[in-house]
Amino acid sequence: MTDQPRLHVATPGQLDVPTLYALLALRVDVFVVEQQCPYSELDGRDLEPGALHLWFDHDDSPVAYLRLLTDPDGTCRIGRVLVLPAARGTGLAGQLMDAALARVGQRRCVLHAQSHLVEFYRRYGFSPTGPEFLDDGIPHVPMARAAVTAGS
Repeated sequence: MTDQPRLHVATPGQLDVPTLYALLALRVDVFVVEQQCPYSELDGRDLEPGALHLWFDHDDSPVAYLRLLTDPDGTCRIGRVLVLPAARGTGLAGQLMDAALARVGQRRCVLHAQSHLVEFYRRYGFSPTGPEFLDDGIPHVPMARAAVTAGS
C-alpha cells in the first residue's frame, strides 16, 4: 500500500448502501472465507441505533474494520476486528482499537478475542474474564476492560 489509509467512523444511518455492502463483504472475506468458517456473519446487530462502524480504506476500498456496539446493560462491545492480509502488520488494528476506545471513554468494554490475539488486547487494558471457548470451531477468550472511575 502506497497511500496512507483513511479512518472512517459511521453510524448505521450514515452508511450508504455501497459502503455497507463493501464492509459486509470484507467481513465475509476474512471471517467466513479466509478462516474457513461457514457461519451466519450477519447477526442482526449492524443496524442497531447505537452501533458504530470504524474502518480504514485504501483507494476507496476497506482494508481494516471493527464494530462497536452497546449491550442492553450499557456495556460497550468491540467485535468483528479484522485487517486484510495485504494490510496486516501495518498497525491498522491498533489504530482501530485506539479510535474505538476513544469513543468508549470510561465505560466498561468487552470482546471475544480469538485466542492467539489475547496479548494484543491486553495492551489495551483487556483481561480474560472466563475460560477459552469455541466459537464456530475457532478458540476464543472472553475479555473485558473495566470502567474507569474517578481516582483510578
